[in-house]
Amino acid sequence: MAITIPEAQECGYSPANDGGTPVVTTRLPSAGFSITIRIAVTADASSIGRLTTCVGEAGAIVTALDVVDSDPTRVLVDLTCDTADSTHADQVVKNLEEQDGVDVRKVSDRTFLLHLGGKIEVSSKVALRNRDELSRAYTPGVARVCMAIAENPADARRLTIKRNTVAVVSDGSAVLGLGNIGPAAAMPVMEGKAALFKRFGGVDAWPVVLDTQDTDEIVSIVKAIAPAYGGINLEDIAAPRCFEIETRLRELLDIPVFHDDQHGTAICVLAALTNALRVVGKNLADVKVVVSGAGAAGTAIMKLLLRQGVGDIIAYDRRGALHRGMDDLNATWQWLVENTNRDNYSGDLPGAIAGADVFIGVSAPNLLTGADIAKMADRSIVFALANPDPEVDPREARQHAAVVATGRSDQPNQINNVLAFPGVFRGMLDVSAEQFTEEMALAAAMAIADVVGEDKINPTVIIPSVFDARVTPAVAAAIRATVKGAPAPHNAAATPAAELDEAPEETF
Repeated sequence: MAITIPEAQECGYSPANDGGTPVVTTRLPSAGFSITIRIAVTADASSIGRLTTCVGEAGAIVTALDVVDSDPTRVLVDLTCDTADSTHADQVVKNLEEQDGVDVRKVSDRTFLLHLGGKIEVSSKVALRNRDELSRAYTPGVARVCMAIAENPADARRLTIKRNTVAVVSDGSAVLGLGNIGPAAAMPVMEGKAALFKRFGGVDAWPVVLDTQDTDEIVSIVKAIAPAYGGINLEDIAAPRCFEIETRLRELLDIPVFHDDQHGTAICVLAALTNALRVVGKNLADVKVVVSGAGAAGTAIMKLLLRQGVGDIIAYDRRGALHRGMDDLNATWQWLVENTNRDNYSGDLPGAIAGADVFIGVSAPNLLTGADIAKMADRSIVFALANPDPEVDPREARQHAAVVATGRSDQPNQINNVLAFPGVFRGMLDVSAEQFTEEMALAAAMAIADVVGEDKINPTVIIPSVFDARVTPAVAAAIRATVKGAPAPHNAAATPAAELDEAPEETF
């Protein structure tokens, strides 16, 4: 019998099963779809091997197998494996259930288990062990601190959590690749963002999800809550509203407003492209770039590349290549039409990348094939960043492009915003910055690129790992350096970034 895997699942593995038809797959298993299956199996010498073989033939990857219990006739095991998606996970379980002597007792989705009860919590920095401590942390002692801030509002940065706290604000209108799923469904992403802020930047962040998608109302709400925060991180707000919301909040607030989908992505792409161009021996001023996706991320990427002096850019979106002569364009697309596409190309995406040096995708899966990439310029660069499924299969792209990057953690050269936003906010909070600037974006990108080191870069290493402890301190230092006359970082020794900054080089 041949085991058939649904066409939409990708396993990157196509064995013939029992002499049957090979499994044809197009999607890779990942830890995001990891399951643990509790199985009772007959206690013979080959039973465990049959389980792992069955899972492997179904295209999943076994990552752990633990014996839970046993008796003279049966063995109870927990088998953990990575699958491609929920449908694939169901198929793996079904295949196990069809095996002789196998009793599937329970299936646990490890991702859902991780999210039970949420991923973040509030913890107190001060002990409240007796009446004396309570009197200073709360009433009556706290009244003196309140009056000090009332007399000098700037003291809020020194005497409250404001100096190290960021609001992660979303209306749930453009969550990951899931679309407009609303504020409650956006919460797991915003919680994750807050956890990343703390883990990588020592920044206390909190989700603020809004049950409105009205631009005026969002601006009003964020303005009203701003006094409690040292920065605003806008997240997963659909374009073009996100542009207006950010612009208006920057004008209204005296704390930095940063839309990570725009600026975090642009910073990381520029960092990776800087090193990719070093690998292929090309200069940014000489290359032609095609960007698929002219939404929040794509627009910010193109603006930052233009600021750095890129040779030429063609912006491509659902209406085709943005070119002069198009009508009914929003303000953002009109700006792109006026500042990109020097030769006024108006064709399709495969035609746009023919002869191009660089392709950057922040759009949708499976728009291009390996044959399309083959028509790019010699020593081409492909950043296919749609997640989880990129614009072109990275395995096909590598057959023709010199450098390939994706947004996936299971592929080389992962371009991930966590390289940027923790360090950007760490630096801005350290110096009480009042706004995020283009100069900061460029400085952060160069800092990330330089962490790799010109003597270390190669086609599979153009960007540092998100777990490289040097990244956040380097980015934070670069941000601080852009703020002329900035004060010394607040309580720097208490922040992980500052501790890493001051650590001897050999500790990394």
